[in-house]
Amino acid sequence: MVGQLVVVLLVLWVVQAMEVCPQPCRCSRKAGPQKSEVNCHKKGLRVFPSQLPSDAWIVKLGENSITDLKPHTLRSIPNIESLNLERNAIRSVHPQAFAGAKQLMLLNLYGNHVSSLPPRGFQDLLNLRFLMLGQNHIATLRPEAFSGLRNLSDLDLPLNALTLLPSNAFRPLIALKVLDLSVNRIEKISPKAFSGLRRLLFLNLDNNSLKTLPAGAFKSLSSLEMLVLDNNFLSTLTASTLDGLTNLQELYLRNNELDQLPADVFTNVAKLSQLALSGNRLKTVDGGMFVQMAGLKKLGLHDNPWQCDCHLVSLVQWLGQTNATLSPRDAVKCASPPQLQRRSLGSLGGDTLACGT
Repeated sequence: MVGQLVVVLLVLWVVQAMEVCPQPCRCSRKAGPQKSEVNCHKKGLRVFPSQLPSDAWIVKLGENSITDLKPHTLRSIPNIESLNLERNAIRSVHPQAFAGAKQLMLLNLYGNHVSSLPPRGFQDLLNLRFLMLGQNHIATLRPEAFSGLRNLSDLDLPLNALTLLPSNAFRPLIALKVLDLSVNRIEKISPKAFSGLRRLLFLNLDNNSLKTLPAGAFKSLSSLEMLVLDNNFLSTLTASTLDGLTNLQELYLRNNELDQLPADVFTNVAKLSQLALSGNRLKTVDGGMFVQMAGLKKLGLHDNPWQCDCHLVSLVQWLGQTNATLSPRDAVKCASPPQLQRRSLGSLGGDTLACGT
């Protein structure tokens, strides 16, 4: 009898829960503890569903036509942990849209039309780990936008319209480990833009419009392991540019406009194991800078206009002695003088490299 009663109660409970499943969505239940997954993906919805199972923990609303998020959108589902709103038409997010959603761990707003983040709009999301804001129209960042996100681990902001990273832009994000700012229009970074990000491991600034980097811009990033600066317009770096990056292991500077590198430029990144300098305008560098990088395992130098004369002797000598992998080794070639054009640097001897008098 007890067993039958349990079955009856369970059936009634499931039926009751299914009655609040919004049409044309699909709701499924996970037992012990009971949680509902609501799948409204690509169902032509124009507004956020008003009736959802009270025990909903995953809500999928991607690829609909929702245009805005009103106050207390999640009030009826306080235990929600994952909300996917990617590829809708959301233009505005009310500052109280996510009020009370203290269990939310993942919020995906990728591919919408959001142009500004609501002030303190995420402050109730104390357990949020992943925030996806890529492919929107966000042009400015204010520190109060990220207030309360003390447990956020991953912030994705690629494919937006950012031109400036102001001071303290990310200061509330004390637990952040991954920050993706690629494919924006960032031209300027404040020296204190990354203040507070002491746990950051990965920073992606690929495909922006950076011409210079202020001294000490990365000084607070003492845990950073990977920095991507590919596809910008950087013409030079100094040791002070990389100051503070004591744990940096991978640095990517491909396809910039670097035409010179001071001999001490990598002094502050002693743990560097991978360095990518391909696709720049380097004609010569002092090979001594690489001698000091004992942990260097992989180096990209190809697609630079190397001028193979006496100023390149130290680099050629280092190439002949290093165990580091050149990627690819045969592609590191002379651009001048004419008699050495297209010769691999690895095939040259010190006596081949001469300077005219």
